[in-house]
Amino acid sequence: MSLDAVIFDWGGTLTPWHTIDPMECWLAVTADEVQARALHEAEISVWQAVKSDHRSGTMDDILDRAALRLTHEQLRTYYQWWDAHSYTDPAVPGLFTALRERGLKIGVLSNTVWPAEEHRRIFERDAVGHLIDGAVYTSEIPWVKPHPQAFRAALDAVGVADPGRAVYVGDRLFEDVWGANQVGMHAVLVPHSIIPAAQTTGIEGTPDAVITDLADLVGVIDRWLADGVPARAVPDQPST
Repeated sequence: MSLDAVIFDWGGTLTPWHTIDPMECWLAVTADEVQARALHEAEISVWQAVKSDHRSGTMDDILDRAALRLTHEQLRTYYQWWDAHSYTDPAVPGLFTALRERGLKIGVLSNTVWPAEEHRRIFERDAVGHLIDGAVYTSEIPWVKPHPQAFRAALDAVGVADPGRAVYVGDRLFEDVWGANQVGMHAVLVPHSIIPAAQTTGIEGTPDAVITDLADLVGVIDRWLADGVPARAVPDQPST
């Protein structure tokens, strides 16, 4: 079996992991500390629901839980604050180009509350948007990783019907690797993120390969294209 596509996680994978204090962001958005705290707590609450239910969340959900509304200027301040923490890994342009030269489609699947246009803005800013064949941001669909429907949406976005002909690359053993395992995709782990204990579940998938740098992915893919990729069994009853 060969390959048709490689689909990537965004935060912590295509953009390097940054440990930040979310309150700093909200205090940049509003000088009112009470409002900033309400937004911070609402954000935590939305992500807790995402984690427990595997249902998507949005910025509007955060604002609804905080019982606040932000102006266009405040929202722009929010996303601009994140610009320093959302740059694309320098290896990505070369990596995407190399994979496309091998006839592979490039996809993105990200658990996010941000609207799709903000992610597109970042990829265009970093001059890699034109190299992406399809992208799915969970704020735009009902489910998040590791739910199988999130991965199937990403496969649809790059036009791949057989999950066994696609690879998912991410930095988390649950959402990324275990989630990909559930639909029969191959998984590559990039374990370079400092993931807080509160964001882990104890459930871990089995990656088909582990790399320490995104640039190393080309060598893995070349071996699989040369030697063939072993079929991965799909569990009978995914538990998400």
